[in-house]
Amino acid sequence: MTEDKSNSGIILVTGATGYVGGRLVSLLLSAGHRVRCFVRDPSRLQGRSWQNSVEVAAGDVLQPETLRPSMAGVKVAYYLVHSMGAGSDFHKKDLSAATAFAEAAREAAVERIIYLGGLVGSLALLSEHLRSRLQTGDALRSASVPVTEFRAGVVVGSGSLSFEIIRYLTERLPVMICPKWVYTRTQPIGIRELLEYLVAALTVPESTGRTIEVGGSEVITYGEMMMTYAKVRGLKRLLIPVPLLTPRLSSLWVNVVTPIPAAIARPLVDGLKNESIVSSDDALKLFPAIKPSDYRTSVERALDRLQASHVETTWADALGTSQGNSAPVTLTTNEGMILERRRRIVEASPENVFRVITGLGGKRGWLYMNWAWEIRGLFDHLIGGVGLRRGRRDPDALRTGDALDFWRVEAIEPEKLLRLRAEMKVPGKAWLQFQVARQDDGRVLITQTAIFAPKGLMGWTYWYILYPIHQLIFSGMADRITQLAVSLGEKKN
Repeated sequence: MTEDKSNSGIILVTGATGYVGGRLVSLLLSAGHRVRCFVRDPSRLQGRSWQNSVEVAAGDVLQPETLRPSMAGVKVAYYLVHSMGAGSDFHKKDLSAATAFAEAAREAAVERIIYLGGLVGSLALLSEHLRSRLQTGDALRSASVPVTEFRAGVVVGSGSLSFEIIRYLTERLPVMICPKWVYTRTQPIGIRELLEYLVAALTVPESTGRTIEVGGSEVITYGEMMMTYAKVRGLKRLLIPVPLLTPRLSSLWVNVVTPIPAAIARPLVDGLKNESIVSSDDALKLFPAIKPSDYRTSVERALDRLQASHVETTWADALGTSQGNSAPVTLTTNEGMILERRRRIVEASPENVFRVITGLGGKRGWLYMNWAWEIRGLFDHLIGGVGLRRGRRDPDALRTGDALDFWRVEAIEPEKLLRLRAEMKVPGKAWLQFQVARQDDGRVLITQTAIFAPKGLMGWTYWYILYPIHQLIFSGMADRITQLAVSLGEKKN
C-alpha cells in the first residue's frame, strides 16, 4: 500500500524563494507531500507554478518570534538560508538564525532538520564563508533535533551562483587571466542529483543524524570547468595562469564582468582556494538509486534552460501589476538570459489586445519604425538569413509553427500569450513574447518581453550595441498596440 504523505506531517521549506528551495518545493509537491514555505516576503512567491499548492508562513529566521508559529504541525524542516551578502558580519547572522531555528524546531517537536551546507577540504584553510557553513550545521544540532546535513561544493545548474560565475566569465572573456584558485580541484554536482538527495532523505531514515558529502562523478579544476563549458557552447577560450591575483582582486573582477554583486562574489571567490572533494562513499551507500553525473552532462542540462519557455517571467523582478505604468521598462539578467520587459495598462478587452498582437508582421508591418525592421531584414538576407520576405501565412490568424517574417511562432494561447522565436542570424538565441492578462479592475495588462540568450562576447556586444534602437522600436510598438486595441473597442461601440 502506498503511504499517504499528505497525512504524515507538514514539510517546512525555508529559502523557498532561493535557487535550491524553489526547485525543491516543486519536487516535494510532486511526491505528494504537504508543504509550507517560510519566507520573509510572500509576494516573492507570485508567479511560481506551485504558489497555490503550498501553505505560506511569513517570517524571518533572524526574528525568533516569527519562527514558532510556522513550526506548528511540522514533521521535517529544510534549512536552506544563509546571510551571505548581508555584510561583513554575515557569519554571526548565520549562527544566530540557525540557533533560533533549532530551538523553535525543538519546542515544536520537529522530528528532523535537513540542511544543505558546504563541502570542504582542509579545516585549516577554510574561508570565512565555508567555516560559517560548517558552524551553521553545528548550531542546528545544538537543540538536539536530529539533523541530516548534506555537504555540496559547486552546484551545476542554471541559476546557481557558482555556476553563474563560471558561465559569465567564460561567455564574456575570450582570454582569461587566471589566478591560482582556477586550478583548485573540486567535485561539482548537478542540481538534479542534489535535489534528488534532498528529497530522498525523507524516505531514508538511516540518513537521520548523518553528515553526508555529495558530489558528481568526477574531480576537476575550476579551469577545466570553464573550458568544458566553452566546448559545450562552441566557444574558443584561452586561460593564462598568473601567480599574483588575490581573491579580493578576483572578486572585484567578477563583480565587473558578471551580475554577481561584490558582497556575494568576495566570500564565494575566497572559498575557491579550498579543495572540495567528497571523502566518503556514504551518499552512494545510503542512496544507491541516485547516480551522480559528470560535469559535462550537468552543463548540458543547465544550458537546456536557455529557452524562453523556461524563463520565470513574473517573479524575476518585483514589479507588481498594481504599479501600473510607474516602471514601464525593466531590464534584467536571469540565468544567462537578458530580459527587457515593457508593461502597459489598457482600457480594452483581452480579445482586442490579442487581435492587434496576432496581426503583427506581414503587410501590416511592426507598427513602429517599420523602416528599421526592413533594414534589419535586408541585412539578414545579405548575410544568408531568411530576411523579411516570408511574410505570414494568413493576414489575421496565427498558429504554432507559423513563419512570421524572420520570426517563428513558438507558442500561442488565445487572448493570453504569443511567443515568437527569432530565425534571423544573431549571435545567440532571441525571442519576442507578449502576455495579456485581465486585472481586477477590468483593465488589461500587456507585458511585452524581448528575450536574448547571448553566445559569447559577440552576443553581449551585439545586444548592447543595439539596445538604444531596441528601446525606441519596442517602446513604440508597445504604445501602438495599446492605441490600436483601444481603437478597436471604440469602433465596436
